[in-house]
Amino acid sequence: MRSPAAAIAWEFRRRHRWGLMAVIAYLLFIATLRLSRFGAAERVDFEDAESFALAVVVPLTATFLYLLAVFTHGLAGDLAARQSMYPARMFTLPVTAAALAGWPMVYGTVSMATLWTVTRLFGVWPSGIDVPVLWPALLAASLLAWTQALTWMPYGLPGLRVIVTILWLAAIDAVVMVALHFRASEPVMLALLAPHLPLAYLAARHALSRARRGDVPDWRGLFLRGGTPEQAHSRATRRFSSPTRAQEWLEWKRHGRSLPLLVGILLPVELSLLVVFRETPVLVLETLVLALTTPPIMAAFVGATVAKGNPSGSDPHGLSPFIATRPLTSASLVAAKLTMTIRSTLAAWVLVLIAIPAALVLSGTTPLVLDRAREEFAFLGAPRAVALGCLIITALVMSTWKQLVNGLFIGLSGREWAVKASIFGVLSFLAVIGPAARWLFGSSAAIAVVWNALPWIIAVLVCVKLTAAAWVAFRLQQNRLLGDGALVLGAACWDVSVFVLYGVLVWLVPEVLVRGSLLALVAIQEVPLARISAAPLALAWNRHR
Repeated sequence: MRSPAAAIAWEFRRRHRWGLMAVIAYLLFIATLRLSRFGAAERVDFEDAESFALAVVVPLTATFLYLLAVFTHGLAGDLAARQSMYPARMFTLPVTAAALAGWPMVYGTVSMATLWTVTRLFGVWPSGIDVPVLWPALLAASLLAWTQALTWMPYGLPGLRVIVTILWLAAIDAVVMVALHFRASEPVMLALLAPHLPLAYLAARHALSRARRGDVPDWRGLFLRGGTPEQAHSRATRRFSSPTRAQEWLEWKRHGRSLPLLVGILLPVELSLLVVFRETPVLVLETLVLALTTPPIMAAFVGATVAKGNPSGSDPHGLSPFIATRPLTSASLVAAKLTMTIRSTLAAWVLVLIAIPAALVLSGTTPLVLDRAREEFAFLGAPRAVALGCLIITALVMSTWKQLVNGLFIGLSGREWAVKASIFGVLSFLAVIGPAARWLFGSSAAIAVVWNALPWIIAVLVCVKLTAAAWVAFRLQQNRLLGDGALVLGAACWDVSVFVLYGVLVWLVPEVLVRGSLLALVAIQEVPLARISAAPLALAWNRHR
């Protein structure tokens, strides 16, 4: 390579070229869609702005998260570890620590500024909203820069990285929300945010200088009753009641904090929009919907890294000898990962259910939400409104968990191309689903065709799912990965879940609107089965290859 900039740029381009190409293609698509639909008009009617926002807000959020993961090396690191998340292989490059820290920040800053510029230029904004020019781009770049600095820094305690990052980014967002509450002008916002980039760069350079020479502090002895950390660790291992418990602890330390961390980073940015849109009830509700859908969206990214058995090695998707030779069956190793995903999902949703009420109170939008809730209660009746609300929250929580575990069998296979293809598929789906939904709901003929064909579409998907599940069960029994009792118990639990979901749907949805047979198909399709069951097969193959 001719220069450090070219070497580091090659690293990002080589490992993430398909994802970055997809991001560029999607931004061009947004520009084309906006110009073809609205021309060069800077302000349009509110209804047109609302429909366009619904079409692009989720993909743009996914794009922000993907860029955040790329430029922090978050797809290859271990959030819970004490050592730096910066790839160790890059420490051998003949470049300075300043270059290792500075160029990823430059590329990340340019990417975030480009993302905001495209959003502002080609987004559709209601006429009553004054869209800022520069400070949102600087805020996104500052959040990325501090995330880079704090995740690349070595820490003295496992998991401390997650706590420090969340608290620091939350503090930055809190300052921004206060400034917006007092209607700070753009020069004031720029003055508040401008110092963050150089400060984050200095912190990142210092962090990489320490990490490059292997300076990883160890503060565990300060929290132990006596003896060295190694001796205390030896005693602590006796507290695990079984190898399975030990493996669950290890999975949580490696991957369990990833989803809560990403949720904690993005929620303050999203909920700060409540201050901007507090005079517009529809946009307030859309902001809440965006916040509620954040965990499932981010879980799609985290799910690709959950199955990594060797995150610090040259082959992060393969299994290290430490894991491959553990005195546990492949089914037990998968069960430990499933337990970890449940805890991670609950932790992320605790953050959501705490942050949303706090943001409503701070932004003064609580009366708007309460008024909308009273309308729903009056229209549906109290029992159905409460049941519907609980069903929506439960569905979002389960969707978050499904995103974490649905790709588990792909990651556990040890095939890196399959993992990257799954991420690319998620980004492509998010890029297509918004415009497709906007086109569908804008055409009554298209809605009629899709509605009439919907039972057949779901029936085909159900047949494929059940056929795949039967084949997986046969292979699990044939390879003796699961016993007959475990297979029967798993099938019984799945049946109960399907019947419960079907019963709730039948009670909530009138027969005149949707047939009961269609609701049964929906319940069967929504409860996970085949892909989770295939995880032990994939792990067994990866373990013995």
